[in-house]
Amino acid sequence: MRLATFAALFAAFLIAAPSAQESLGDAARRKMFDQILDLYVRNGDVYYRALKSDRGKLDGYVNLIAGTTVDKGPRDEQLAFWLNAYNALVLRTVVDHYPINGRAGEYPAKSIRQIPGAFERIAHRVGGRSLTLDQIEKDVLPQFHDPRIYFALGRGAVGSGRLRSEAFTPARVDEQLADVAAECVTRAQCAQLDREANRMSVSSIFSWHEKEFADAYADKAPAALASRSPIERAIVAFVLPKLFTAERDMIAANTFKVAYKPFDWTLNDLTGRGGR
Repeated sequence: MRLATFAALFAAFLIAAPSAQESLGDAARRKMFDQILDLYVRNGDVYYRALKSDRGKLDGYVNLIAGTTVDKGPRDEQLAFWLNAYNALVLRTVVDHYPINGRAGEYPAKSIRQIPGAFERIAHRVGGRSLTLDQIEKDVLPQFHDPRIYFALGRGAVGSGRLRSEAFTPARVDEQLADVAAECVTRAQCAQLDREANRMSVSSIFSWHEKEFADAYADKAPAALASRSPIERAIVAFVLPKLFTAERDMIAANTFKVAYKPFDWTLNDLTGRGGR
């Protein structure tokens, strides 16, 4: 009995302890963000009103990552840091302006895009640098050469990849990104196959990062699609593992059309939809 109890306690310690890639300080910061996501995020949507009224932990986390530098750390530590940082900064950008009531006609009234310069002008102190959200996405994240990350970014919008209810961790970031990629086929915002129309409709995120997806996935597409453009081959390779047999048959026929969905900038807000 004592041996079994010890084994259970030791296993629990291993789960809770930071990985070899993560210091105690990094683990504490990540735990703080993990708690925020677990409490306020459900299936990719956010209780923004509740988060704003109880924003202490979010502000505390953002303040902590402002001066944290991970540039010399292991790759997975850096990647987890920047993914969490981006998602936390989006949450704070929304909370700082919530409730959003914009007038720009090209976006939904409550969209994060109604916040002037939300992505391209508002600078944040993060990782010891001053960066906008666009600079993190376009300058920092491409160095990891893994386009799955662009579906891991919660842009505060329905059309983005699903914001997870857990933080990214160095020990599990590859597994977590694999889950992100697998989810793509299950979400209409990411990829949708219409066999009657012989059309594959996919997220604009693929077109935003066309070169990165093509570089990573084009050569993994079936040889029968060799005449297709690199980005079309990349999209097929990205979604193919999770397709049903009938959908695979549609791809194999190689007569389908690819269309990009307009990105849905509707705020991913759970407030007022029940629950909290």
